[in-house]
Amino acid sequence: MNYRMILRILSYILLIEAGLMLPGFGISLYYHESMAVHGFIRALIIILIVSLIFWLAGRNAKGTFQAREGLVTTGMTWILMSALGALPFWFSREIPSYIDAMFEMASGFTTTGSSILTSVEAMSKGLLFWRSFSHWIGGMGVLVFLLAIVPLGGKNQGFTLHILRAESPGPSVGKMTPRMKKTATILYAIYVGLTVLDFLFLVAGKMSVFDAACTAFGTAGTGGFGVRNDSLASYSPYLQNVTTVFMFLFSVNFSIYYLILLKKFKEAFGDEEFRLFWGMVFICIGLIFWNVRSLYATTEETLRHSAFTVATVISTSGFATTDFDLWPSFAKTILLFLMMVGACAGSTGGGMKQIRLLLLFKGLRRNIHKSLHPSEVNVVRVNGRPIDLSVLHTTHTYLIAYVFILVISVLIVSLDGFSFETNFSAVMATFNNIGPGFDAVGATCNFSGFSNLSKLVLTADMLAGRLEIYPMLILLSKSTWQNAR
Repeated sequence: MNYRMILRILSYILLIEAGLMLPGFGISLYYHESMAVHGFIRALIIILIVSLIFWLAGRNAKGTFQAREGLVTTGMTWILMSALGALPFWFSREIPSYIDAMFEMASGFTTTGSSILTSVEAMSKGLLFWRSFSHWIGGMGVLVFLLAIVPLGGKNQGFTLHILRAESPGPSVGKMTPRMKKTATILYAIYVGLTVLDFLFLVAGKMSVFDAACTAFGTAGTGGFGVRNDSLASYSPYLQNVTTVFMFLFSVNFSIYYLILLKKFKEAFGDEEFRLFWGMVFICIGLIFWNVRSLYATTEETLRHSAFTVATVISTSGFATTDFDLWPSFAKTILLFLMMVGACAGSTGGGMKQIRLLLLFKGLRRNIHKSLHPSEVNVVRVNGRPIDLSVLHTTHTYLIAYVFILVISVLIVSLDGFSFETNFSAVMATFNNIGPGFDAVGATCNFSGFSNLSKLVLTADMLAGRLEIYPMLILLSKSTWQNAR
């Protein structure tokens, strides 16, 4: 294990986190929020000290950087950023419990949107901005940002490829360009461009600049932290519709946008995961619209809430315009399914990912066919390209780990005595980075009622879900820490 190189990279990460705190700090200064200013200053000092210690320990780093180091670096990055990013909330006493602050910050960085806050509007603007900005930071991934701006090592040392593979959502990461640094730059350029476009549409709908920025951050990162207690319910239908559209846009694999920029429209719109995603979207909107039509006064209102809720769940954003916990069981079951599946690989969304569902279906069909025709060679293909059996094996392994963590988490959380619907949906909502669940953690509720143990479990679920499980499991493996250098 190349500890020195890992510490060197972590020092850069924490320095970036300190820099990203400055806008929120500036807002608190502008509004004379003394307690928030105090919280930011103390947090910044601690982060800079830790960053300096890591840099001194890793300044002479040499040697190779393999997949193991990439996974460990990724897991440690997200844990440290959440732990230290929570300090302004705790030091300011706006969230008195550190475990609650850690839960809130992990929820922000992992773009989950689950919250322990009982009154969002009581929070200072600087911390409210930092809370929403964490969604935008975590949406594309701070390590992708680091790859775009910082030269981590020499040619062919493996830094960029192993880090990008560890942090990017989905079963595999391909190169959009021959240089991974250029790939990271293109990803962030698309991300920033769509975020700015969303912000401009929101401001055009007469949303305040502050609210528009926070909402755009939450939409881009598919996180869902709102700046009002009712999320987006009190905003105009126009603003709700804009957010619906952009939640869908940020749920799409960003390589599709790159293909569109290259005018490869046939390849972009013919992508099987892309078509599966939109097919699922339209079918689910139609079924929910039919099921909840008696709950709303007009067809427009029914369609708006149906489309918005499908968008917020499949994108794993977590915004709300209506209390979908009051919907019929049929509609809620569809939402539970969408919670599990989530968005496309290579997007900012969470969940198991559409591509895994596609691979599982194709693998099942292949195995059935092979049982009937043992002598035939049946290759699984996606977009006309054969899929290696190792990818199918990894997908099946992921599903096993997914179910195992889900069951263990539900068992531990059940110790708090809430209903099964509350416990199961709470784990689903955090593990799949959704935000709200059902019953006591529904769209109009929060996670404050859980014990500290449950909050720690749910925090771990958020981190595991955002990082596709493996980086977090790697940190718990004894073999990971052997053969240190």
